[in-house]
Amino acid sequence: MIPAKIEPTFITTKREKGMESIIDWFDLHKQSFYTLGRSYLRNQKQMGELFYRTIINVHKELPRLKQETSFETKATSIFIQTCRELSNEKSPQAIEENETHQQFFNVLDQLNKYEKEALTLTYIKGLSQEEVAHLLQVSVEKLKDHLFFGIQSLRKGMGYEQAFNGCNEYHRNYVDYLEKNLDRSKKIDFEVHMHQCQHCREDLASFQEVMVTLLNSTKRMFEEFHVPSDFMENVRARFAEKEKNRKLKNKKRKKIGIAIASLFALLIGIGIFTGSFTNLYYTWTEEDPELRPFLQKGLGERLNLEAENNGIKIKIKSAIADDIQTLVFYEIEDTKGDNQYLIDNGEGVSVDNEIEMNSEADLRFYPPDLKSDLNKKEKNVYHGKISLQPLLKDKGVIKLSITQLQKLVRDSSNRNSVWGYEGMEEAESGKWNFEIPLTKKPSFEYALNGETEIEGIPVRFDKLTVAPTTTVLDFAINNERTDKQVEGPNFDNIVVNDKKVKADLYNGYSAEYVGDWIIYQSNFNPLFGEKPKKVNVQFASARLTFKDEKTIELDASKKYPQTFEYAGSKISIDKVKVGKPTKVVISNSEIKNRAYETLDFEFFGDGKNEPSSMESETQGVLVDKNGKEYDMNLNPFAYEEIEQPRYFETVYNMTLQTDNPKEKVIPKRLVIHGYNTMKYIDDVVKISVKHKKE
Repeated sequence: MIPAKIEPTFITTKREKGMESIIDWFDLHKQSFYTLGRSYLRNQKQMGELFYRTIINVHKELPRLKQETSFETKATSIFIQTCRELSNEKSPQAIEENETHQQFFNVLDQLNKYEKEALTLTYIKGLSQEEVAHLLQVSVEKLKDHLFFGIQSLRKGMGYEQAFNGCNEYHRNYVDYLEKNLDRSKKIDFEVHMHQCQHCREDLASFQEVMVTLLNSTKRMFEEFHVPSDFMENVRARFAEKEKNRKLKNKKRKKIGIAIASLFALLIGIGIFTGSFTNLYYTWTEEDPELRPFLQKGLGERLNLEAENNGIKIKIKSAIADDIQTLVFYEIEDTKGDNQYLIDNGEGVSVDNEIEMNSEADLRFYPPDLKSDLNKKEKNVYHGKISLQPLLKDKGVIKLSITQLQKLVRDSSNRNSVWGYEGMEEAESGKWNFEIPLTKKPSFEYALNGETEIEGIPVRFDKLTVAPTTTVLDFAINNERTDKQVEGPNFDNIVVNDKKVKADLYNGYSAEYVGDWIIYQSNFNPLFGEKPKKVNVQFASARLTFKDEKTIELDASKKYPQTFEYAGSKISIDKVKVGKPTKVVISNSEIKNRAYETLDFEFFGDGKNEPSSMESETQGVLVDKNGKEYDMNLNPFAYEEIEQPRYFETVYNMTLQTDNPKEKVIPKRLVIHGYNTMKYIDDVVKISVKHKKE
């Protein structure tokens, strides 16, 4: 029932001999694995598919298996994962089996997923608690809980409910005590308690009876249970047919390859003399319109690194590296269904050798492109890109590990979708590892000389960085005025030598204070090596902050609502409910010709119980330039399509608390410091290039 432990030399042998040796190993241990598989599946065809898929995946994982890792543990882990996948698929025809076996599996089916797997791996597969905990990715203590509650669930089905009166704090010791694994000190304490507590004695006795029944049933089933005589032969025959087809395909590819090589030799010869081969080659062969210009300009090369897990194949198509970021282009194919998945580098993405990366560089966000023709072409394939931090050295290898993918949702009516795809609870887990070779391409900096004003506030332009993956504009805003300030303006585009590139909406600007100036960096799409001689920048909008302080005295003895005038609008304090915590509601639903969109304010008490925290839940209205209102549940992509959108906050639901939760906050004053509004502008600034530093 328990396969022999695998020595490290066994792993080396498997690597050398390949697929056939793995098939031999599963043939040797087919009894325990077949029985384990039967606890998940009821269809003979699925059982054959189970062994076939498992052997393929074990063969793929073998090169990454460390010498100190148990081959059995890895093989069992892959086997369980495949069981889970197949158990979700329909099984129209059940395996014929005797009544005892049927009853046994029916009993297991009454358990929840975690209890069932804990019991089957421990008592059917015969693994230790440590091994089972590792396979199920839980702690040993959590596994003991699953074992206890699994056996307790079996007790309910056997009519022992009346014996469930044992003391809860001793439940975790039942399994270890009966398996003689309990520490000596705990064992003494446990036995003393058993001697004194009749309820626990009765509870333990019924628990032991069910546990013994389970073990005896498992042992009896193993003695009676037989794997079909031709089972592994059918699996072997399937692999033999696969190998035969592979050789035939390779033979055809070789003939086609010779013809293509002859044609490409001619094209390369032409390209040497004309200098146009690279551009033409990728124009014909690269279908990704975002990746194509990088390859045409020689900024990267095709990699086509692949990894597959759980029927989902990820291909790293190419990676472009510079001093600002590493831009990775990928393709994900769902080989089992019609789902599209993307990589979210905020979750489930890590770099194993991140010490070789520039940790101070910001990661950039690239939203999913659901509208591209390429991503509409196939329902089960998605093309995307992610940003990683740049290498510290000019050359290196990124060891990229992906453990989670996001499932795309194309239904815009789905209110739970964010950026067009489902939340993290719908993520697909797995393991996809890549080693990506990189050579950083140089960036070039150009000093600028240009100035303008926004609402009377000086703005100057300092530098333009032309990098392979992005274009960065350095500019500064004078922050000397106290009554009004500009918070990082947004740009529409930048034109360099008559070549226009749009602003990067999702990778905004960073800021740094230097005296009275705030230094910003704004990002644009790549210029692909353009050397600037003249530069024009077109603004889009700017967020303005106005300092306009006003104090409103609050009188709890008066009835609410109470109103006051501010910035040309009538604002209402709808409610002040003193308590632990205190609740305050402020509103202004009239947005037509309103000077502000949001307010900056705070509350003060009587000097004794001042509010130490203020939480706010707001409501608002989204409108376009003509005042038309829009649904706030719109997908963020639809927001981009609104002409000059503005979001007016209309209701503030405030919660005030002190450091001492037992004390009440009695607000005495509302102090408004100022307000914010969005100004749309379309000014174009002409900037001269002072010099170039390469």
